[in-house]
Amino acid sequence: MYVVAGLGNPGLKYSKTRHNVGFETIDVLAKRCGVKVKKKEHKALTGEAVINGEKTLLVKPMTYMNNSGEAVKAILDYYKVDIEDLIVISDDLSLDVGVLRLRAKGSAGGHNGLKSIISHLGTEEFARLKIGIGKVYEGWDTISFVLGRFDKEDKGLVKKSCEVGALAIENAISEGIEKTMSKYNGAI
Repeated sequence: MYVVAGLGNPGLKYSKTRHNVGFETIDVLAKRCGVKVKKKEHKALTGEAVINGEKTLLVKPMTYMNNSGEAVKAILDYYKVDIEDLIVISDDLSLDVGVLRLRAKGSAGGHNGLKSIISHLGTEEFARLKIGIGKVYEGWDTISFVLGRFDKEDKGLVKKSCEVGALAIENAISEGIEKTMSKYNGAI
């Protein structure tokens, strides 16, 4: 079984914010699989899907971004899923809007959701798909930026990056992370 966890913050207040591209990508995957991500369990909303013949649990932690690790660890423990079968989807400030970066492992890169997951799992050895949200605007603080919504020009690009990100996740499940990295990393 695979676990694909898209990071974000729950509630309408945070819907469509830069920090919620992980949730948006999970929504695209769920739609493609014909499932709903609405079962409440282990501080998360989940939906069971089959992606390329593999049972896959789609997860949206409801712990708020900075505590994402609580839900991810609880899900992995309950379902007895190995770290190598976890893929986390998050936003990334260091990437231009629309750029995708799939990695087999790595540091948190300053992302509090990834920091929480690394802390709870005790390892950086899990796959992640980072979706570029662009750099903080001059005069803005980081929190205001990530909790802000995309401007008109970037909305379409972000929608497309979430769709391509969903394809990358599907591809990673069927062909592995390494092959998928060369196919999907970069601008869409």
